[in-house]
Amino acid sequence: MPELPEVETTRRGVTAYLSGVRVTELLVRNARLRWPVPADLAQRIQGRVIERVSRRAKYLLLHFDDGALIIHLGMSGSLRALTQPFPPEKHDHIDLLLASGVRLRYRDPRRFGAWLWAEGDPQAHPLLAALGPEPLSAEFDASVLARHAAGRQLPVKSLIMDNHVVVGVGNIYASESLFRAGIHPLRPAGSLSATECERLAAEIRATLAEAIEAGGSTLRDYVDTDGKAGYFMLNCFVYGREGDACRVCGTAIQNLRIGQRASCFCPACQPRG
Repeated sequence: MPELPEVETTRRGVTAYLSGVRVTELLVRNARLRWPVPADLAQRIQGRVIERVSRRAKYLLLHFDDGALIIHLGMSGSLRALTQPFPPEKHDHIDLLLASGVRLRYRDPRRFGAWLWAEGDPQAHPLLAALGPEPLSAEFDASVLARHAAGRQLPVKSLIMDNHVVVGVGNIYASESLFRAGIHPLRPAGSLSATECERLAAEIRATLAEAIEAGGSTLRDYVDTDGKAGYFMLNCFVYGREGDACRVCGTAIQNLRIGQRASCFCPACQPRG
């Protein structure tokens, strides 16, 4: 599933082809995504200029002068900027045609993604309005974690994966951040000290920044390819490494389930405490 670094890599990869360019046509071959593509979406954006492209959490926003197109990649979605009119394949559900001759093609085998319209300020849209701060922004720091953690018994991993606390910390990056911070994923959130909150916030930022930087090295592959190149997999310390030796101490990596998600950790580097 695309997480924040993959979505940010996608944004960087397609921005040059979309920003400041006029939409000539929207072709919707299958409107049955997670939420139906609005029937009037083509009418709303045809002939209009995309002013800029931004990201909020795992949502891509194509801004127009009176609103924004909200795109979510869901479980299996990808975007490609095509310079030739390649025939669409089975799961190519939407093409956004541009005056430059480029077309943005949306592929989504599982159809859990979305193409929706937000009138006016997109940040007021129900999908975005209640989201927490961006992890790489000045609005996220140890005080945010401490405030949400205070007095709570839920596992710290569940806390940092809550989009109302901080957005975009999916399963991979939560596991890796906790390892780097030396915090067991089952620790009650309310048991974290101020120092541990500082360390965890810093490691969340560092882990995501490294993932974005690594994904960004493949931006050229967003033109005329399968669109998958930016899906970055960390050289992980714990994620997906159950039974392997810890790269720091050599202890076997263990796995448990938290909120129906696999949660790998090193019992030596991340003591339960």
